[in-house]
Amino acid sequence: MGFDGLMPIDCDIHPAVPGMQALLPYIDDHWRETIISRGIDGLDLNLYPPGAEISCRPDWRPESGKPGTSFEQLRTQALDGFGARIAICNCLYGGPAMYSEDLGAAICRATNLWMAREWLDRDPRLRASIVVPVQSPELAVEEIERCAPDRRFVQVLMFAAGEQPLGRRPHWPIYEAAQRHGLPIGIHAGSSHRHPNSGIGWTQYLLQDHAAFAQTFQAQLLSLLAEGVFSRFPTLKFVLMESGFTWLPPFMWRAVKMWRGLRREIPWVDRSPADIIRERVRITIQPADAPPDPAQMRRTLEMIGADEMFLFSSDYPHWRFEGEAALPGGFSPELVRKILVDNPLATYPRLKEVLS
Repeated sequence: MGFDGLMPIDCDIHPAVPGMQALLPYIDDHWRETIISRGIDGLDLNLYPPGAEISCRPDWRPESGKPGTSFEQLRTQALDGFGARIAICNCLYGGPAMYSEDLGAAICRATNLWMAREWLDRDPRLRASIVVPVQSPELAVEEIERCAPDRRFVQVLMFAAGEQPLGRRPHWPIYEAAQRHGLPIGIHAGSSHRHPNSGIGWTQYLLQDHAAFAQTFQAQLLSLLAEGVFSRFPTLKFVLMESGFTWLPPFMWRAVKMWRGLRREIPWVDRSPADIIRERVRITIQPADAPPDPAQMRRTLEMIGADEMFLFSSDYPHWRFEGEAALPGGFSPELVRKILVDNPLATYPRLKEVLS
């Protein structure tokens, strides 16, 4: 399926830090010495080992180095290749996973400075998410306040698996700061590796890691809902990235069913969880865990019941589709326009400043 002449807004691409050496110029003397003396490197926080086939499409793989480290290739393959008017960079690097809160904050700050200087300054089509040290909400808020004046940062980035559920109160200062600045919270597949990556313990294979992450997103969505985040922060939107979406109909059905029987314990959830999810949650379309029959996709979309939820993403440079086939079959022309343009503009207020 083509884009019908529309220039998409790509809500999830992945510039990659080549290695800690690239960040050292953006780190102060104390932590630079610490990083060098300890030999800290290789802090990629994602589900994509560089050599794995899923980590990069064959025609996007660089001759050397990690996928996503070449600005020229990203510009040619992701921006020009899809005719993108805007693309949001989500850098998955190790600051949020450090056990030292201060070192984690230093790496997050360096990652954001590096992103602004090495990527955003080089192409006006690029935007980025603010990487924050979730280990310390206080330091995370400081980083949001530091980056927020740069209007090219359009979202706060968190990972789907961390030390505790995202609905818990220690995270609330992050949400308050994001809401105050009009920044959605992006929840991306990834982990700080504090806990097993499944409900039954540690898995052995990459296949298990990828397939089980849909359950992680479901658990986090329930945490945000049940622990009152949507009620406490009434204008804040959450964007699920690389979560898939065809699990939504049975998940919402079960959430509503259990809420009807148990809502006395969570009186702040004063309306159907399905309605709250449709209003406050957005989802990037890649990876599209889509049925092969377009008619089945249309039926799935009818059960989800919210065209506004979906955002275009290429997930560059990860291998999700061939050629330009970033949209699965079954989307109407009206929905295609919403996914490519209207929904991203409605989700990210800062994009309207340059595209209105």
